[in-house]
Order: sequence, then structure tokens, then C-alpha cells
Amino acid sequence: MEHTYQYAWIIPFVPLPVPIAIGVGLLLVPTATKNLRRMWAFSSVLLLSIVMIFSADLSIQQINSSSAYQYVWSWTINKDFSLEFGNLIDPLTSIMSILITTVGIMVLIYSDNYMSHDQGYLRFFAYMSFSSTSMLGLVTSSNLIQIYIFWELVGMCSYLLIGFWFTRPIAANACQKAFVTNRVGDFGLLLGILGLYWITGSFEFRDLFKIVNNLIDNNGLNSLFLTLCAVLLFLGAVAKSAQFPLHVWLPDAMEGPTPISALIHAATMVAAGIFLVARLFPLFTVLPYIMNLISLIGIITVLLGATLALAQRDIKRSLAYSTMSQLGYIMLALGMGSYRAALFHLITHAYSKALLFLGSGSIIHSMESIVGYSPDQSQNMALMGGLTKYVPITKTAFLLGTLSLCGIPPLACFWSKDEILKDSWLYSPIFAIIACFTAGLTAFYMFRIYLLTFEGHLNISFQNFSGKKNSSSYSLSIWGKEGQKGINKDPFLSTMNNNQLDIFFSKKRYPIDGNVKNRMQTLITITHFFNKEISPYPQESDNTMLLPLLVLSLVTLCVGSIGIPFDQGANHLNILSKLLTPYINLLSPNSNNSVDWYEFLTNTTLSVSIAYVGILFAFFLYKPVYSFLQNLDLMNSLIKMGPQRCLWDKIINVTFNWSNCGYIDGFYATTLSSGIRGLVGFICFFDRCLIDGIPNGVGITSLFLGEGIKNIGGGRISSYLFLYSFYVLIFLLMYYN
Repeated sequence: MEHTYQYAWIIPFVPLPVPIAIGVGLLLVPTATKNLRRMWAFSSVLLLSIVMIFSADLSIQQINSSSAYQYVWSWTINKDFSLEFGNLIDPLTSIMSILITTVGIMVLIYSDNYMSHDQGYLRFFAYMSFSSTSMLGLVTSSNLIQIYIFWELVGMCSYLLIGFWFTRPIAANACQKAFVTNRVGDFGLLLGILGLYWITGSFEFRDLFKIVNNLIDNNGLNSLFLTLCAVLLFLGAVAKSAQFPLHVWLPDAMEGPTPISALIHAATMVAAGIFLVARLFPLFTVLPYIMNLISLIGIITVLLGATLALAQRDIKRSLAYSTMSQLGYIMLALGMGSYRAALFHLITHAYSKALLFLGSGSIIHSMESIVGYSPDQSQNMALMGGLTKYVPITKTAFLLGTLSLCGIPPLACFWSKDEILKDSWLYSPIFAIIACFTAGLTAFYMFRIYLLTFEGHLNISFQNFSGKKNSSSYSLSIWGKEGQKGINKDPFLSTMNNNQLDIFFSKKRYPIDGNVKNRMQTLITITHFFNKEISPYPQESDNTMLLPLLVLSLVTLCVGSIGIPFDQGANHLNILSKLLTPYINLLSPNSNNSVDWYEFLTNTTLSVSIAYVGILFAFFLYKPVYSFLQNLDLMNSLIKMGPQRCLWDKIINVTFNWSNCGYIDGFYATTLSSGIRGLVGFICFFDRCLIDGIPNGVGITSLFLGEGIKNIGGGRISSYLFLYSFYVLIFLLMYYN
């Protein structure tokens, strides 16, 4: 076992050969590299599978031995300063590495077909493999400096992936927004790391926690300064995990390809902030104010994310706000001290949300197959409906992910979310009420997504289908689409961010080359049940895209069993408890996570009832029941306003305008962007008129004074002597008087 642990340092570097080989190949032999591009996808999956197997083996050893392992080597030694690099293998590392590799493999397999028509296919897999390397390096780091290095690499990969279609202005703006927002948190993280080093003289976790505890016990530490350092460290997690108020980059990150959304919002970038708080949990637990701050930020994010998801029309943005809300639950659990519940929900949410995002990608892929259907329309739920009979496998997988996220037993998120809700009642009744209310909102907006997408009859999007094939092909995924203001005749649908389309999307369409055009035609022909003509209706995705959906559906059904909180003796502990119990006992010696059946049923009755209430409201507002409503005279006037599925969205938009990100982006634009520009303008005016104006004024005054005196003189010495004598006489008279 010790021999196996010694080779754990290679985990982050196993996926690295793929981006290196792709980069070198494109530089030296680009034609051969592009012709063998499917080989790189296979290599990416193979190498990440090796990491998954190795991580699983380490986890099994930890379950059996209940021990952690750390291996370090010195990198820089200079007098009293020593910087070490190494790897730390403990339960937290094992959970994160398995999560990253399993979700990453599914996303890579899915992406092989989803991105097959894209000209940036090789670049995509290079970015993905390097992102896996960065994230694996982050979770295996043994000190804060090493974490910060990989933290920045993860941020760089997210910038590249979000802006993958960088020629589209809206995608370029989205990756810049994500980068700038995360710089705020990263700057705070760096200051916090330096502050902790100032206090403890070490970057190593094993030394840092011990020194802080000793200083606190001996009253040899300024608690205010330590609290400030902890707040700065937490600021980095707030930005990376899209917690309020630095969450604004998350919905715009949907401009990247859908597999990127699944990877970023399930197991990689957004999980990095959660991982940092979990890694520094022993430090935060000795600072009650920090724990209260973490729980407060978590509960605000829970409610804000759920309310912002209510009226989103873009299916990916709705899931993004859902991710924000669920990460708030995890942060709330960490702030309450429920370490086990937080990691449990991190696992269940990652698989469920990966399933939902990949399912949304399958929906988008099927909608884009319709002739004349534009990319922005393929993501708009208001233009969907009645997809059940066209994409039955995708519908089943998406329904399982929806039920899991709603907290319906026995699916994955039910077990973890219920545990968080139970602990919230013990922590704060106010927080518990908000958390339970948000659980109902989660069920409501998730079934809103499901009903708008799959249920009902053929919607306006299909009724307006012209049946005419476009005369030319365009690489819409690369170059964007031409802004089409007012394309929809319905008064509700015609308001769908047309101004944003005009601003952010390119005004031109760029034709793609013949080879790519032929590959696109061949791909569509093969994948759509070997039809020779493209159907005017959506069709199920290819098997390569459906396989990850089926696997993740199975995982969503079964993964909750690893943490079911029933303790019937040491020989019957669940896997998660065996892995985490020794570690949790070190953090919270008095914790007890076992419950009996009666307590379990009592705790879950409320949460499941709230979820069902949210689902019923969603069915009432979005399930097409026109035949019933038409029999009510009171509802006839409402039906004439538009489809029933849009009525509730109209009310929310008119009343709250939540589709505008809750005014938060506008607030930042008004206070920060405009405020900073005004401040810069004032400083510029102050610099030009005062700082530069005083010496410039003195110089100009001297110039004019010299010119004036020059004109007084006539060049005659007798005149100068007379004036000199006259001034001397006046001076003497004034002096003696």
C-alpha cells in the first residue's frame, strides 16, 4: 500500500500528454494530426480512465485502512524559508479525484460526437485534457502555494473553454467576464495565503492547522488579523463556486459548448471553491464568525439562484442558476459544520447535474437538426414542447436527473439534500425555513424546464417550419448567427433578448469549407437513423451521446446508496461513512451521523412533501390543459393572451424582471463600471488641471511676464540708471518713514 501511495504524484500528469501531443502535432505535422483527430479523443478517454482506476484503488485502500498519506519534496530552501511540493491523499482527495475522472470520461465520450462537426475539435480535446490535469493537481496539492498554482491553471482553462467559440462576441465577452470576476476572488485568495504565512511561517496544511490551534490556545495570535485572512481565503471560494455576490459570471459561461457546461458546472471549476473550503475546514471551524459568514453566503445563494432560475427561457441558463443554488446548499452545510452532508451532496449533485447538462445538449443537438432552426432558438424552452415522442431516451434520462435534483426518493440528491435540511433545523430555524422553501422552488423550476421541453403538443417552433432546405451551409457553432430582430410574431416570444442578439452576435455568416460541409452532411445523415434527408422534426441523438446519458442515469439511481445515513454496526456502515468517519471525527469529535428508520421517516416527510407541492404547482402552471381551461369563462381572457405555458413567465418578468439576472448585473454596471469610470475621469481631471496645471501655470506665467518685461526695456543705459535710482529713492523713503 505504501508503494502505491508513492506513485500518487503522477495522477495530475497522466492526461497531460494529450494536449502536448496535439499542440506539437498541429505545429509540426498539422495535416496528419487533423486526419487522426479521433485518435486524440480515444487517448483522452483512455488516460483519464487510467487515472480513475488508480484513484479508485487509492480510495479502496483508504476505506480499509482509514489513513491519509502525504509525500513531499523540497523545491526551494533558503535559510529560514522552505517551499515544498507534494501530494496529499486523504478522503477529500479521493472523493474529488473519482468525481473529476468519472464525470470527465462521460463528457469526453459525449463530446466526440457533439463536437464532431466543429472545426475546433482538436483544440477542444486539448483544453479538456489540460483542464483535467489542472483540477487533479488542485485536489492532490499538499500546500497553499501549490493549490494557488493549479487554482490559476483551472481559471485559465475555464477562460479558454467558455470562450471556445471566441469569434462570437457574446462568447468572448462571457469568458472575459468570468476571468475578471474570478480575479477578484483570486486576489483575495493570494492575500489570505500570504497573511497565513505571516502568522504561521508555513504553507503546509499539516503544519498550518497545528500552529494556528496552538497560537489560539496560548492567546498568542491577533484574532482579528486571522479572521481577515480567513475571509480573504473564503473570497476565492466565493468567486470560483459562483456564490453571492460574485456569481454573475456563471450564467454567461453557458456560451461555451454544452459539454463544457457539464464539466464546469458538475465536477471541475465550480467544485474547486467547495474543495478549498472543505480543505481549510479545520481552520474555519476555530473561527465562529467565519463559519457564520459561510452559512450566510450559502443561504443567500440558495434562495437567489432558485429565484433567478424561475423565469429563464434558455435551458442552459436555467440549469446554471440551478447549479448556483445547489452549490449554495453545499456551502450552507459547510458553514453549519455538516462536513459529511456537504461532500455527500457534492457527489450526488455532480452526477445529477452532469446528466441534466448532457441531456440539455442532446435536446439542443436534436433541435439544431431541424432545417432552418437557429442556435439561439434551439436553446429556448418557449420554442420547444412535445419532444417526448421524438427523443424518448433523452427524455427519460432528463426526467431522472430532474427527479433527483427535486429530492424525490430514492434518487441520489434526495439522500444528501434531506440530510442538509435536517441539519439546518438544528442550526437555525430561519435558515431551515429558507432552505425548505427553496427546495420547493427547486422542484418547481426543474419541472418547469421538463414540462416546457418535453410535454404538450408541437409548439410554435415546429408550426412555423417552412420545410425548405437552406441553400448553403454555415458554421454557426463557430461564427455565431446573424441577429434577427423580431423574428417571432408572438408578442411574448418577440421579446427574447433581441437587443442582446444584435449586440453580441456577429452580423455576418462565414461559409465553411467543402470538407467540413461534407462531414456535417454525412454526420447528420448517419446519426439520424440513416435517413437520406434531414427530417423537419427533432430526432434522437447518436449512440455515442446517449451512452453517457444512460451511464449517468444509472449512477444517479444508485450513487445515493453510498451515503444512506443508517448505522447498524461497524460491519454495515455505508461506503461514504467508512471513508469519511475517521476524518470527520478528527474535525468534529462529537459528530454523530447515524439515524434510525423512525427518525429518518420523520425528517424526510416534510422535505418530500415540499418537493411534491413544487411539482404540482409546476404541473398546474405549465402542463397544457387547454381543454379544461376553455370550460372556464374566467380563464378565456388569459388564454387569448398567449399559450398557458408562458403566462407565469409573463407575470414574473413584469413583476420582478428576474430574467434580467435580478438587476444584479445592472447594479454592478451602474455602481462599479460607471463609478470607476467616473472616478478615473475625476482623477484624470485632477492630474491634468492641478498636478500638471500648477507647474505648467508657473511656466506659462513666467513666459508671459518675461515677454512683458522685455517690451519695457529700450536698450538705453541712462534710462536703466534713472529707473534704478528712482526705485532706490522710493525704497529709502518708505524705510525711513
